[in-house]
Amino acid sequence: MADLRINLAGIQSPNPFWLASAPPTNSGYQVQRAFEAGWGGAVWKTLGDPILNVSSRFAAIGFGGKKVAGFNNIELITDRPLEVNLKEMYETKKKFPNHAIIASLMVEPKQEKWHEIVKRVEDVGVDGLELNFGCPHGMAERGMGAASGQVPELVEKQTYWAKEVAKTPVIVKLTPNITDITVTAEAAVKGGADAISMINTINSLMGVDLDTWNTVPHVAGKGAHGGYCGPAVKPIALNMVAECARKPYIGVPISGIGGISTWQDAVEFILMGATGVQVCTAAMHHGFRIVEDMIDGLNYYLDEKGISSVQEIVGKAVERYSDWGNLDLNYQVVARINTETCINCNKCHIACEDTSHQCIDMLHDESGKPFLRVREEDCVGCNLCSIVCPVDGAIDMIEIPSTTPMTWNERQSALATLEQNKVR
Repeated sequence: MADLRINLAGIQSPNPFWLASAPPTNSGYQVQRAFEAGWGGAVWKTLGDPILNVSSRFAAIGFGGKKVAGFNNIELITDRPLEVNLKEMYETKKKFPNHAIIASLMVEPKQEKWHEIVKRVEDVGVDGLELNFGCPHGMAERGMGAASGQVPELVEKQTYWAKEVAKTPVIVKLTPNITDITVTAEAAVKGGADAISMINTINSLMGVDLDTWNTVPHVAGKGAHGGYCGPAVKPIALNMVAECARKPYIGVPISGIGGISTWQDAVEFILMGATGVQVCTAAMHHGFRIVEDMIDGLNYYLDEKGISSVQEIVGKAVERYSDWGNLDLNYQVVARINTETCINCNKCHIACEDTSHQCIDMLHDESGKPFLRVREEDCVGCNLCSIVCPVDGAIDMIEIPSTTPMTWNERQSALATLEQNKVR
């Protein structure tokens, strides 16, 4: 069995699977149940003021027969007294000394407020702190959460205030509701962050009831934007993790969050630079026991690859993620249809004919039986046909031997040189 232990900025954990700061980590009872199920760590539901919330709070969107493809909430931070949470944190850490307990914190952007709450939570023995600069609703109206997280100067300043008194590692949780997350990530690092976590939830309105015209969810007929999460946000989160991981001036460990539902999702985040991952929506959908499949799947994957420790694969795919200008313009793939597997549903032909490059022909063999064939000389390798095809193995994307590689940046450089030579 591979070694699944991780060390994220000095925070030790028996495996890379943590519960994110959210309803599943709202109490000691829940966190202890999670640890018993196998979770390596938990980020306690955000502590701070005020102690209030609304009803109703959640909404979800399904797609293709799948429930909870995306999840929305308008819930705020913990509505339980700080003293109660601190007592349960202490008790949970005593009972599970080898599991990671991280305190998520959110207070007003005032130095004394950060100093006070950091000292209080560290007194109960937490393993680290996560500064919540991401909550997109409710707290933002009070100058906290995303209101701070969208301003690099405030991210740097508040991180610095926390670090002034912190004795445990400080993780800064970043909001995705910003043009370039690397800017606030860099600000967190300048403020002394030991690690960053991303992403927090995305601004969203889940829907409108067509009968009542109320928003979904609504509170007594009024609605507000909430935070979007779940499987639908995974590509957005993975991109933001990768963008930060490939910037050398950021250079701190990353805790990956956003749509992680399976061990495969977790591996993708780890390969793209995350030391560990945090899960919320999948646990809310399926319960704490999903971590068993995640642990087994990760173990099997590493064993199959002949890798002894999960930490060996952290960031291994980062170098393959670059800017568009560095892509090889001469690389080409084309679609090929396996007529023995194809069921002649014609979805690929319709998609190509209506919305792509019209390179799939409908033909008939000697017996009059219809079949589809790609004109490879006209195929641009867009992948659309293979994406819409409902049968695995019916369409393959085949790599064509390429000529000399050439990127857009190289092309532009060559053209510039040519122009300079003409001038001379």
